[in-house]
Amino acid sequence: MGHSDGEHEIEGDDLSADDSSWSDGVWSEDDDEDSLSFEDSGEGSGSVSDADSDEAAAEESDSSEDEVAPRNTVGDVPLEWYKDEEHIGYDIDGRKIKKRDREGRIEAYLKNADDAKNWRKIYDEYNDEEVQITKEEAKIISRLLKGKTPHANVDPYPDYVDWFEYEDKGHPLSSAPEPKRRFVPSKWEQKKVVKLVRAIRNGWIKFDKPKEESNLYLLWGDENDTADNKRHGLSYIPAPKPNLPGHEESYNPSVEYVPTQEEIDSYQLMYEEDRPKFIPKRFESLRSVPAYEKALREGFDRCLDLYLCPRARKKRINIDPESLKPKLPSKKDLRPYPKTCYLEFKGHTSPVKSISVETTGQWLASGSCDGTIRVWEVETGRCLKVWNVGGDVRHISWNPSPDRPILAAIVGHDLLLINAEVGSEEVQMRAKELLEIGEMAQDDTDGKKPAVRWMKHEKLDGITLIHHKAVSTVDWHFKGDYFTTVVPSGDTRAVLLHQLTKKHSHHPFRKLPGLPVAATFHPSQKMFFVATKKFVQVYDLQKAQLVKKLESGLREISSISIHPGGDNVIVGSKDGKLCWFDTDLSTRPYKTLKVHSKDITNVTFHRKYPLFASSSEDCTAYVCHGMVYSDLNQNPLIVPLEILRGHSSSDGRGVLDCKFHPKQPWLFTAGADSVIRLYCD
Repeated sequence: MGHSDGEHEIEGDDLSADDSSWSDGVWSEDDDEDSLSFEDSGEGSGSVSDADSDEAAAEESDSSEDEVAPRNTVGDVPLEWYKDEEHIGYDIDGRKIKKRDREGRIEAYLKNADDAKNWRKIYDEYNDEEVQITKEEAKIISRLLKGKTPHANVDPYPDYVDWFEYEDKGHPLSSAPEPKRRFVPSKWEQKKVVKLVRAIRNGWIKFDKPKEESNLYLLWGDENDTADNKRHGLSYIPAPKPNLPGHEESYNPSVEYVPTQEEIDSYQLMYEEDRPKFIPKRFESLRSVPAYEKALREGFDRCLDLYLCPRARKKRINIDPESLKPKLPSKKDLRPYPKTCYLEFKGHTSPVKSISVETTGQWLASGSCDGTIRVWEVETGRCLKVWNVGGDVRHISWNPSPDRPILAAIVGHDLLLINAEVGSEEVQMRAKELLEIGEMAQDDTDGKKPAVRWMKHEKLDGITLIHHKAVSTVDWHFKGDYFTTVVPSGDTRAVLLHQLTKKHSHHPFRKLPGLPVAATFHPSQKMFFVATKKFVQVYDLQKAQLVKKLESGLREISSISIHPGGDNVIVGSKDGKLCWFDTDLSTRPYKTLKVHSKDITNVTFHRKYPLFASSSEDCTAYVCHGMVYSDLNQNPLIVPLEILRGHSSSDGRGVLDCKFHPKQPWLFTAGADSVIRLYCD
């Protein structure tokens, strides 16, 4: 209920002092809540009881709500919808309920001054009529304004009724005293609060920030846009709309849009996916345009796509591709490394298959298919010695001991040990003594055929080790007394160990998992590495047992090299891939690099600098930075540095071998073009 319309309009003006609020004494209530007196014109004030007041209220009620149902039948429809109409609704018979003419402020003021009961009238907007409240209703309003109960016969503070009897009872319900914890603050709650406060201050507990709604909207957007039309649960994704027709879809397009007959014939020579789906045509009028032949088919295909191809919203993450690349140090910080061809060693007439650098770095030995072994001076490129061995030199290796200038070369099927004739006379005399053999050394302890026969080579004043099959590689132990040869066969004599001082050979392995490709010694420990076509086996020579088996995952291994620290191994393959193994980390490759397009012929580590290189038959050699840290928690750092070019291809072959200088960051490469190149920083 509320004030009348005229009453609201007069409240803001000082026209009369009689316009007072409900609580200013228009009616007065005695101290006794059961009596209420009114100051109506021509009537005195008196007290009435509750029963009499109810009867008087029933007799004097002018309200139509108690007798007649509401006239307006619009229900919950807001009356604001009829703000600009001449009616406010419809009655029970369906007739319009016309709006009354509203009274002005002056008329309402005069009416309020003439009629003493006008303050009891209120305006009912729903039915567009004035309703006069009764005395009982005014009494209820007065009590509500004072914060009392609406009805006077309600006692807000009734007497307490004890439902239990305690007299003459042996045991009460509970006589336990109140515990102390009900009066003392809880320490556990205090600790919990302190813990939560600390977590909030340190940022461990984060509160969800209120989402700020953007004030941006599409100026020309549709009302049924996806941003405003969202379903509960899954987001609404509209079907893709076909492109709007252009000029060429017109029934009477311009001449430049209509193709000629030659152009239409050329469409038949194109692939079906490249042909235009619509060919423009001209018609005189819209009435002469025929029905589209494929309308039903295209409509069916579109419905089928919408039905069978569910649309999904995928979140696309915009990531800069450059940010995904690992942050590598600059090449300037990784110097020195070989990058420029400084010197060429020319003298061979056929492809140079193998090279080897002397321990001091002063001499370089090379073997070629022209049947010669040459010793070069590194600094000047001068050829010092030439030996004609009468066969293809497939592999060559210099003894790592500086006191033993002995070359081990694979000539044809056998191994040849010769004196390099470099160094002082005393060193050369020791080398000659080591290469002296009194009689043919045979290993006939069990009456079987020996694995290797040691024989004197009279022409070159050296030793020939005759094997049962062709030898592929040879490698020295770091002390210079032992060396190993590999015969790529499946029997027990595929990998052999030889001792130079005792002129003795033996085969340490009874069985290998595959055909051996290469074998090498550990740089500092009594370990031995054997590379087959698929695996790399690590043996302990002292215990004569297998320690590890490295799985390369390559098609076929072609070469192997051990890091000077001994814990990292690189392996080259015939499919152009290079694998780096960290033996302390795993038996699988730590990194696999696809560096060459053809077979890798050799891989090698530098003894002092963090460098390793690989040569391939694609006429290139790759130089990479490979830093191994002493901290076991830090992985090795591998950075590609330079691609060395310069060799030319011969019979489809390129760079056949590569070796680092033992002291300088220099790289020697031997090519099929019979040239040896020296690359420096």
